[in-house]
Amino acid sequence: MRRAFITGTSGFIGFHLARLMLDQGWQVHGFDGMTSYYDIALKRARLALLQQNPGFTQTEAMLEDAEAVMQAAQDARPDVIVHLAAQAGVRYSLEAPRAYIDSNLTGTFNVMEAARVLKVGHLLMASTSSVYGANEEMPFRETDKADHPLTIYAATKKANEAMGHAYAHLHDLPVTMFRFFTVYGPWGRPDMAPFKFTKAILAGEPIDIYNNGAMWRDFTYVTDLVQGILGLIDAVPLRPATRAEIAEGDSLSPAAPFRVVNIGNGQKVRLMDFIEAIEAATGRTAIRNFLPMQQGDVPATWADASLLNRLTGGCPATDVRDGMRAFVEWYRGFYRV
Repeated sequence: MRRAFITGTSGFIGFHLARLMLDQGWQVHGFDGMTSYYDIALKRARLALLQQNPGFTQTEAMLEDAEAVMQAAQDARPDVIVHLAAQAGVRYSLEAPRAYIDSNLTGTFNVMEAARVLKVGHLLMASTSSVYGANEEMPFRETDKADHPLTIYAATKKANEAMGHAYAHLHDLPVTMFRFFTVYGPWGRPDMAPFKFTKAILAGEPIDIYNNGAMWRDFTYVTDLVQGILGLIDAVPLRPATRAEIAEGDSLSPAAPFRVVNIGNGQKVRLMDFIEAIEAATGRTAIRNFLPMQQGDVPATWADASLLNRLTGGCPATDVRDGMRAFVEWYRGFYRV
């Protein structure tokens, strides 16, 4: 039986990944701080479902607690570590930047130290499409420079990529970084637009639409995303002997067993079309409150997912209309509205 240590299993993506891996016979040890950034009751409900599987165990502690991270990882004896826990949210990073330093820098360092000490076969860590920052050429490719982050959240994730590369080089530790693109689906986070829009539309309240609706996002359905993560677990990066060994379009480092991979649908969807998908799923019309662009936001994201497809044989493909129908069905059932 293969063993995984996953941080953030009470979170949105970590919950879906843990459930998928448990269904496929993995033994999973989760690690969560259960912070109050959003509704802890939702996190507890996710956790309760995972705890129904005898292959799941859990440690509740903060990422910043180095001893707790190390002890939990040692007890789990993992073959792989998937680090998903973080202080998330682009907009919240404008209000509470220190939370991102503590969790995303110190916490990630603690996870990397555990991976180094335990000599795991593969360390996989979450990054974000936000690292592309001020880049304007799309679709975003992993080989593009990402040197101009626009928020502290994005800056900490870019720092995680640099930290991961250093550990891969110094300790011959295989590291894969995922850059996620606007993930949504059942059990989603309340601070994200799909959840906020659905909640407001069902309650007959207005929704805030930034940049007067001139926004595009590469919406990625969560089930597709975790299938991509699972596929990448066995796509272990190997340190190349020469630069000539690196295939065109591959982000594999010439100096380390390290790779960055986009996980996105590979298409950009107009925000207004996404809102119309929610209206169709709810059977309600949104009350639209148009606003200017918010500080730190970007007008568009769009992934080139060809590297993911090359490495795993597939990439996300769920249409937003289908994905939002599934989300709204879950939301109505969970909140009884």
